[in-house]
Amino acid sequence: MNQTEPKISIEYKGKVTIAILTEEKILQEVDIQGLENSIMALIEQVSGINLIINFCNIKFLTSSALGLLIRVIKKIHETGGKLKLCSIDPKIFEVFTITRLDKVFDIYDSQAEAVESFE
Repeated sequence: MNQTEPKISIEYKGKVTIAILTEEKILQEVDIQGLENSIMALIEQVSGINLIINFCNIKFLTSSALGLLIRVIKKIHETGGKLKLCSIDPKIFEVFTITRLDKVFDIYDSQAEAVESFE
């Protein structure tokens, strides 16, 4: 069985790390596990990381992906970092609102606004 490559692109803007999710869908457990491994590795590399997860390409995700985000924010808070989300499709944002995760996460319309919020 082939190892699945994580569908993520990393950028840096000053002291901010940006993880851009590059796939349209996060549905399968293997994809979620790959993302978790990649994002947790980033968090472990930089104590007190300022991380933005950019959802600009995402059109579909499962509740397991939401669970991943909760694990990520917990880990970031444990290490003294901050997490912000951006560019979430309106239909997906509706799920954040219904589940009240919009109260848990700092969510911005654009990557530029999320980066600016760290300054």
